Amino acid sequence: MSVMRLDLIMKSIIPVVMAGIMAIYGLVVAVLIANSLNDGINHSRNFFRLGAGLSVGLSGLAAGFAIGIVGDACVRGTAQQPCLFVGMILILIFAEGLGLYGLMVAFILSTK
Repeated sequence: MSVMRLDLIMKSIIPVVMAGIMAIYGLVVAVLIANSLNDGINHSRNFFRLGAGLSVGLSGLAAGFAIGIVGDACVRGTAQQPCLFVGMILILIFAEGLGLYGLMVAFILSTK
């Protein structure tokens, strides 16, 4: 992007930032699970914690793949046609929704 269109560099960073938000979702759930640990072993609660971690992790993985593929294609398209930027943002928001759904499921599972 910096070779083709120097004026669009900051706009092309948005997919990278949105992919980084997935890591923050995982960190929030990890801190939530770590703070709920105690000395007693309760197998059902531990399986809920495992499910919470898997839900945020796998949904973050799926959202990361979607953001990566869409981000690559749309940044290349925006370099050629700048009016594609709004469509790129909308598609990235829907891809980020996958990770947000996993975060909500993780919250529900970790609070049981």
